[in-house]
Amino acid sequence: MRRLWMSLLLVPLIAMALPAAAFASSSAPATRTLQVGMKGSAVKALQLRLAALKYYPGSTDGQFGASTLEAVWAFQEVQGLPGRDYVSSAMERALAHPRAPKVLDRGAGANRIEVNLGSDVLVLYRANKIQLISHISPGGGYYYCSPGGGCGYAVTPTGNFKTRVFMPGWVQVPLGEMYNPVFFIGTAFAIHGETYVPLAPVSHGCVRIPMDVAAFFYKLVRIPGEPVIIRR
Repeated sequence: MRRLWMSLLLVPLIAMALPAAAFASSSAPATRTLQVGMKGSAVKALQLRLAALKYYPGSTDGQFGASTLEAVWAFQEVQGLPGRDYVSSAMERALAHPRAPKVLDRGAGANRIEVNLGSDVLVLYRANKIQLISHISPGGGYYYCSPGGGCGYAVTPTGNFKTRVFMPGWVQVPLGEMYNPVFFIGTAFAIHGETYVPLAPVSHGCVRIPMDVAAFFYKLVRIPGEPVIIRR
């Protein structure tokens, strides 16, 4: 189901920065918890801060929608915080003094994609500097049988791979549809957009990313040949 995502596909990357001092006073519990559906200057400040840290909250319009929620999830995952559909006081403190994502394999190249299955995040590096951090949903670990035959466990493979091919739009594969897939193992395993990217791992083995991120992700990477590092 494509829901409201199609209206977000052309939203550009946000490169605006917000000083950490804006969140430095958040050591006390918030008097008004930010959550989906809210709007206003506090939400905009959150969006600007997340964008400055290279998460993708969508348009910095002061409206707490799906894109902002997914950026909140990614931030929580990197900080080791419980996944929540709102901004907790612990998250507010972390926004003032955030920690960077764990580096998985610096030796794989200055430009690379790192997928951490332990924290469910994807990090894109350019010249060893973070350009994008995204929430993901990898293989769910369940047993399945495909309609075309063949059964297996839904596990995302670990190792060092490279991007192979990009296919634009919705692509039909034996296990369903992928949006803007960037394949890294044949045309079977890909980093791709999906309308359902929950906190839990639920894919058949691919790396699901939010639809709005998938709309531009392929433009940021070299295809073919970009290193893809996947660790658990």
